Amino acid sequence: MRNSPNEHALFWTQANALLRKNLTYQKRNVSTNIRLILFPFALCLLFSLLQNLIDKEILNKAGNNCGCICTKTQGDQCLEKECGIQYSDLDQVGTCPIPNPPEWPPLLQVPASQYRAVKTDFLPFSDLPDASCRRSGSCPITMLFTGNNMSFGEILYGNMLPSTLIINNSDIMGSLATNVMGSESEPEYTNFLEPSFFSDLPIDYLQSQCRQNSTFSVPVQIAAITQQQEVRCAQGLYLWRNSSYEVSNELYKGYYKANSERQINEIAAGYDFLNSNGNQFNVSIWYNSTYKNNTGYNPISLTRIPRSVNLVSNAYIQFLLGPGTKMLFEFVKEMPKSETPNKFDLASLLGPLFFTWVILQLFPVALISLVYEKRQKLRIMMKMHGLGDGPYWLISYGYFLAISVIYMLCFVIFGSVIGLKFFTMNDYSIQFVFYFIYINLQISVAFLLASIFSNVKTASVTAYIGLFGTGLLAGYLFQFFLEATSFPRGWIIVMELYPGFALYRGLYEFSMASFTGDTMGTHGMRWGDLNHSSNGMTEVLIIMFLEWLLTLFVAYYIDQVLSSGSGKSPIFFLKVFQKKPRLSFRKPSMRSQESKVFVQMEKPDVSQEREKVEQLILEPTINHAIVCDNLTKVYPRRDGNPENFAVRGLSLALPHGECFGMLGPNGAGKTSFINMMIGLTKPTSGTAFVQGLDIRTHMHGIYTSMGVCPQHDLHWETLTGREHLLFYGRLKNLKGSALTQAVEESLRSVNLFHGGVADKQAGKYSGGMKRRLSVAISLIGDPNVVYMDEPSSGLDPASRNNLWNVIKRAKQDRAIILTTHSMEEAEVLCDRLGIFVDGSLQCIGNPNQLKARYGGTYVFTMTTSLDHEKDVENLVLQISPNATKIYHISGTQKFELPKGEVRIANVFQAVDSAKRKFTVSAWGIADTTLEDVFIKVARGAQSYDTLS
Repeated sequence: MRNSPNEHALFWTQANALLRKNLTYQKRNVSTNIRLILFPFALCLLFSLLQNLIDKEILNKAGNNCGCICTKTQGDQCLEKECGIQYSDLDQVGTCPIPNPPEWPPLLQVPASQYRAVKTDFLPFSDLPDASCRRSGSCPITMLFTGNNMSFGEILYGNMLPSTLIINNSDIMGSLATNVMGSESEPEYTNFLEPSFFSDLPIDYLQSQCRQNSTFSVPVQIAAITQQQEVRCAQGLYLWRNSSYEVSNELYKGYYKANSERQINEIAAGYDFLNSNGNQFNVSIWYNSTYKNNTGYNPISLTRIPRSVNLVSNAYIQFLLGPGTKMLFEFVKEMPKSETPNKFDLASLLGPLFFTWVILQLFPVALISLVYEKRQKLRIMMKMHGLGDGPYWLISYGYFLAISVIYMLCFVIFGSVIGLKFFTMNDYSIQFVFYFIYINLQISVAFLLASIFSNVKTASVTAYIGLFGTGLLAGYLFQFFLEATSFPRGWIIVMELYPGFALYRGLYEFSMASFTGDTMGTHGMRWGDLNHSSNGMTEVLIIMFLEWLLTLFVAYYIDQVLSSGSGKSPIFFLKVFQKKPRLSFRKPSMRSQESKVFVQMEKPDVSQEREKVEQLILEPTINHAIVCDNLTKVYPRRDGNPENFAVRGLSLALPHGECFGMLGPNGAGKTSFINMMIGLTKPTSGTAFVQGLDIRTHMHGIYTSMGVCPQHDLHWETLTGREHLLFYGRLKNLKGSALTQAVEESLRSVNLFHGGVADKQAGKYSGGMKRRLSVAISLIGDPNVVYMDEPSSGLDPASRNNLWNVIKRAKQDRAIILTTHSMEEAEVLCDRLGIFVDGSLQCIGNPNQLKARYGGTYVFTMTTSLDHEKDVENLVLQISPNATKIYHISGTQKFELPKGEVRIANVFQAVDSAKRKFTVSAWGIADTTLEDVFIKVARGAQSYDTLS
C-alpha cells in the first residue's frame, strides 16, 4: 500500500531504523572492536605482570629485606649476629622494624660559614662582623635578641652558651649532648641516622669565645660501626635589637631568595623575651624554615628547633636557681616502629599517562565515523530519505555513548579483576562519575570537530596526533606544573579547560590517592576527600561537566546551520516564537528585471509551461507533485569572476505518473536544479513546491515522501544490499511483512536477489551492481517524488534494459525527474523532455513533439573520394536548394534537407544517377533523431548567447 504524505515515519520509527543500522554496522566491525578492547586489556595485563616481577625480584627479594649481619666471627664461624637494618643499605629504613632506634645528641641548625651574617649595605647595623671573616671561615654564628627589659635579656643570653667544652671519653655521645652542638647539614625526612654524623661537614660546638686549635675528632660508634667525626668551635655572637620589628626585618633581609642577586646573610635564630622577668617567662623564637626535603615536608621543627627552646629555657632556670641547674636534653631519636612491607604500585605510578591514551583511544573512533558519514554524504542521503535531525542526534550520540560505556566498563572491571590498585582502592562511584562525564565530553567534542573536517584521512591523522601528543604533554609538562607548588593555580585551571589535560588531572588524582593509600596502608579516594583543597577532582568534574553541555550545544547549533541539506538561519531557534506558515502554494513573487527580459525571449512551449505554473499557483491542485515557480540559482562573484547564473527562472509543473527527462550539456544547470529540489542548496529566488510543501521552508517534510538516486553511489561499504534496503524501508515507515516483501521485490526488480548478491557487502559490489542498488533505494517505500541522476550509467545493455523496465513500472503513480546523457534512455523512459542550456529551459515536450518541432529535416550522408566532394555538394543542391552541410571529414559529408523540399524517390534516383558518374562508397538518408534535436537546440542557444 502506498504511504500517503500524512503517514510519515514517526520519531521513534526513524530512531529504530538508525539504531538497527548502527547495530548491524557494529556487528560487521566486530574484529575491529575486539582489537580496540584488547589494547586496555593488554596494558592492564602488562602492568600486572610487571608488578608481580617487581614484587618478586625487588620488593620481596631476600637481599632487599631486613636481614642479619655477623658482628663477631672466629675464623669462618660467626659467633654473633645482629638482625635488622643493615647500615650498608639504608634504603631498608622505611620497611625494617626499628625496636631500638639509635640516639643522637640534639643539634642547632646553623648557617653555613659562607652565608653567616656580616656587615652589608642593606643591613645598617655596625655590630655585625666584617665581611673579611668569610675568606678565613671564621665568621661567628649570630643570634638576635630583643624584649621589654634589655638588662634581663643580657642575663639570659649570657647563660645560653657554655664557656668551655667538656668531653667524656667514656660517653662521647652523651657528653656532646651536654654541650651546645650545631650543624650546617640539612635534616632528612627521618631521624634514624642524623645526617650531620654522615656528611663531610664538621659538627660545630658553640662557645662565647673560641681558642686556637679548637678543632678535633671524636669517635662515633653506631652499632658495630665506628667512625671519626670532626668537631670544631664556632663563636656565638649575641646582638641586641631594640624591637621585634628590627629582628624580623634583619632576619628577612638575610633570607635566601631564588634568582636574587643580593648577598645571603643568614641569622641563626632570633629571640624576643617580650615581657619576661623574674616572675614570668614568655619568649618568641624565630628560625629558618626553608630547609625542606623533596616531599615538601619540613622536619626542622622536630629535630633541630627543640634545642633552641631547651637553650633559652635552661638560661631562665639558671637565672632563677643558679648556674648548676639545667634541664638535660640528652638525645633525639626515631620513634620505634614495626616492620613495614615494601610497596610499589606500578599501575598507580604510570597510570595517568597510559590510561590517558587508553581513554583517548575512543575519540578517533567517534570522529572518524562521523567524518566518514559526512565525506561520503551518507548523512545527507539519510536525510533525503526522511531521517530527521532529532532521531539522528539521539541515536548517533547514544550509539557512541553506549560503545564508550561498555569499553570503560570492560577496562575498569578487567583492571579490578587482575588487582590493579588504581581501580580497587578508589571509590567506584567517583570513578563512574568521572569517566561518564568525560566520555560524554569526548563524544561532544567529536561531533563539534566533525563539522570542521571534510577528509577522513586528515581527521584520522589529526585525532591520533592529538591522542599521543596529549598524553606526552600531560605526562611531561602538565604534571610538572601540577607538582610545582610555585606555579599559579589559576593557570592550572586554564590548562584544564583543554579536555585532555582535565582527563589527565583526574587520573593523576586517582593515581596519587591509590599510591599513597597503598603505601600508607589507608584507603584511596573517597567522596569526602574531594573537599580537601589539595584535591583537584572537584574542579575537574565541574569543568568537564560545563564543557560537556557547552560543547554539545555548540556542536548541535553548528550542525543545524552549516550541515548540508539543512541550511537553517543562524537564528533558526527564534522561529519557534513565530507563527507557523500555512502549507500551501505561495503567490508568484516579483521577478527581477533580468527574469522579465528572459521571459520575453522564451520559446512558445516554455512560455506555455510558465503560464501553466502561474495558473497552478493561483489555483493549486494536488494532481501535480512538483511545481517550480521561477526557480533561480545564482552563485556570487568569486576570485574576480562575475556572477554565475546556474538556473535562470525555471518554471515547471509535473503531475503524478510522469517521468520528466532533463537533457543538456555539462554545466547547463541540471545538477544545480536537482540540488535545490533535494535540499542540498537553497534557491536564490523563486521556489518550488513538492506535494504542496515549499522547498525553502518545509524541506524536512518533503524528505519523508522523496526518493533520490544520486549521480555517485552513496553506500556503507560493510552493509549488504538487503541491509541498505531494510534501513531505508524503515525510514519510509515500512514494517513487518510489508517491509520484507518490499525489500525482496526491490532486490528482484534490479536483479540483485539471486546468487547471494543481496547478502553481499556493498563494498564488494561492481559499479553496475552499486548503481542498481542506488535505484532500488530511491524507489523503496513508494515515495511520491523521485530524482534520478543518470541512473543507468555504468550498466551493461542487459542490465540497462532491465533497469528501464523497473523505472517504467515505478513511474505509473509517482513523479520522476531524470537526468541523462543517453538519448535512447530519454526516449524510452521519459513522457516529457526539457533541454537545458546555460541554466535556462530551451524547449519542453514529449520526444515526438520535439523531433517534429526542431527536427523538420532529413539527414543525408554520402562518402566518396576527395576528388568528388564538390560533385556531392552539387548533387545535394539539386535535390534540395536549401540544404545545409552539417558534417565534413575525409570525403564523408552530412547535409540537412528540409522535408518540404524533398521526395524520397527523387533522392534514390539522384543517387543512382550519381553512381554512374563517380564512385560512391556509402550513402544514406535518415529522419531526425532526438540526438539531432538536442545538438541543434544546444548549438542554437549557445550561438545566441555568444551573439548577445
